[in-house]
Amino acid sequence: MADWAPIAKEYDPLKAGSIDGTDEEPHDRAIWRAMLARYVPNKGVTGEPHLTLFVARLNLQTTEEKLKEVFSRYGDIRKIRLVRDLVTGFSKGYAFIEYKEERALLKAHRDANRLVIDQHEIFVDFELERTLKGWIPRRLGGGFGGKKESGQLRFGGRDRPFRKPINLPNMKNDFYGEGSSEKRNWSREGTRDWRMRDRDHERSRDKRWAERERSWAWGDSERERESREERSRGRERKDRDR
Repeated sequence: MADWAPIAKEYDPLKAGSIDGTDEEPHDRAIWRAMLARYVPNKGVTGEPHLTLFVARLNLQTTEEKLKEVFSRYGDIRKIRLVRDLVTGFSKGYAFIEYKEERALLKAHRDANRLVIDQHEIFVDFELERTLKGWIPRRLGGGFGGKKESGQLRFGGRDRPFRKPINLPNMKNDFYGEGSSEKRNWSREGTRDWRMRDRDHERSRDKRWAERERSWAWGDSERERESREERSRGRERKDRDR
């Protein structure tokens, strides 16, 4: 717990799939895919990764000019790369913005998150592909975030950090036999007494029914039957008192 942090310092798909980073087995297939993946960052990407912002949840109509207009408020921009589909050329809804100074990067990271651009609330974070060790992208089962409806939530990032694990103390419970031997012996004796009482009760009930059947068979009068039942009930009370 001493080195615990809400933001992942090294990417682990198994921990990212756990709300507090303590899972020991993957709970969905995507985590298995990410654990088996051998991803290498794209070598064609240029620029300084420690000065680059990741901007997601963009409106598909948002252009590079609009992003430059908004993010140039925080400092001088060196490069904007809006990721587009190779076939259609349409925006995929996320971009990378490289600043010239770290001060501008930190200011944009602090102030631009959840900013509304073209009626969309955007998400801003540092670039992780080249800066976070072990990073696996979302398309291979990794990444952070994810939709709640799919059940494939990922934790350890800015948008959904880890929750602090709860350490429960080791508490002994005498109910499950972890107490003294005297208590365990008492419980065994108690169960034995209850069994004997149940057995005696069943015997007396059978005896009572047998007497009733005999009385009905011989045609005894109503008063005789009542007196016989009263005697049998008295015997039952004596048995219980013993």
